[in-house]
Amino acid sequence: MKKILFALLIFVTVTLHAQSQFGIKGGYNLSSMKWEVKGFDDYKFASQSYFYVGALAERKLSEKVSLQGELLYTELGGKDTETLTTIVGNEVVEIGTNTTKIATSQLQIPISAKYHLIPQFSLSAGLNFGFNIYSRVKNTFVSNQTPNDKTNLFKTVNIFPFLGTEYKIDNHFFADARYHFNFFNAAIQDAPPTKISFLQVGLGYRFK
Repeated sequence: MKKILFALLIFVTVTLHAQSQFGIKGGYNLSSMKWEVKGFDDYKFASQSYFYVGALAERKLSEKVSLQGELLYTELGGKDTETLTTIVGNEVVEIGTNTTKIATSQLQIPISAKYHLIPQFSLSAGLNFGFNIYSRVKNTFVSNQTPNDKTNLFKTVNIFPFLGTEYKIDNHFFADARYHFNFFNAAIQDAPPTKISFLQVGLGYRFK
């Protein structure tokens, strides 16, 4: 609850100004995750698809420049599939496959500066502050070695720099896309260094 209240406080502080335009948005989120192990090649997980949904507030600073703050809910993570084997006599026998999915639910606060090339089209850059709500590991083959359980792999707060673009369809509807870079370690100190990058593509509606 404290993390949620803190996230809300930042969002309100940044966006609650006169002449702000408010809206809602949602869409598709494609997350990629890797572990960086010293002395070995990076271990890359398969990408995972999620959704995101939330609200935004934008304030014009000039004809060309505006500041936008958002409050979003989404998930990030990755998955890995491996073949399970056992020894029967002198033979190695396959007993099935296990897919491990690592995911964290987040409240995200993206803060971006936007430059409007033309009234309908803009470019943006900013930082996305992700507050982890609940992180978990899920396996399709459940055993003592591969349980389904909560995980403390991720830091409480993750930071993702991003670049984006937006196209205004009309006075209310718009489409946007962003790519978030994996510059910072998302894992706690005792866990393997974990880098997450993700793409968001969606639609939104601004109120007049």
